[in-house]
Amino acid sequence: MSLASLFDLTGRSVLVTGAASGLGLAYAETMLEAGARTFMTDMDAQALDTEVERLKARYPLVEGAVLDVADAAAVDALVDGMAARHGAIDCVFANAGISAGRGFVVEAGQLENLDLAHWDKVLRINLDGVLHTVRAAARHMKPRREGRIVVTTSIAGLRSESLSGYAYVTSKAAANNLVRQAAIELAPHNVLVNAIAPGPFATNINGGRLRLPESAERMRTHIPMGRVAQVDEIKGLALLLASPASSYMTGAIIPVDGGATAR
Repeated sequence: MSLASLFDLTGRSVLVTGAASGLGLAYAETMLEAGARTFMTDMDAQALDTEVERLKARYPLVEGAVLDVADAAAVDALVDGMAARHGAIDCVFANAGISAGRGFVVEAGQLENLDLAHWDKVLRINLDGVLHTVRAAARHMKPRREGRIVVTTSIAGLRSESLSGYAYVTSKAAANNLVRQAAIELAPHNVLVNAIAPGPFATNINGGRLRLPESAERMRTHIPMGRVAQVDEIKGLALLLASPASSYMTGAIIPVDGGATAR
């Protein structure tokens, strides 16, 4: 197989959740540029419509729909419909998630002050939503004995993280182990499950923290490369994990963090 064909997604169908902005939008752009029919979902209907229309001018194989990944029935219906229309789903990016919340460096983020409603909301989207998406994808991929599932987790799920809230770090740690568990179950069926674990990226989800001078400086001092990442810096790994080039990779949790977890 040539190098070009290793990274060619022509004729493949890809689903990206949380695709209206940030890393999800970068994933969708990458899949489209590599030739895949790409279905984008998000809770933000206006932002999603704007991005789908923008991309459609260059990539006619893009579609979009509003989706709440916390609703298992809605996820199943969307994945079933996509498979029925296109014959198969080759890759799914389970990317939808919500923000880190306040870490324990501020009083509001400490244990005794936790907002339990926020805890429930974060786990419902960041963990239950991942489960719903991975499960729906696996149901279609297993019989075909082929598929790629990529989950966006976080380096906050690999270690304690004082700048991130309890709900966020817990949801991401659980998602990392969900990836490992699903990878082992699905490996005999040639369905590969991996995770991208980003460090700080210049995205909307981190925007509030990056605007605080003390938080931005704290992030930079804990990153050996001395800066936060730009969104385009995720695209190469996304393409690798969606493409034939990753045919012997499963169960990997891959940090993209400027060296932060190497300390």
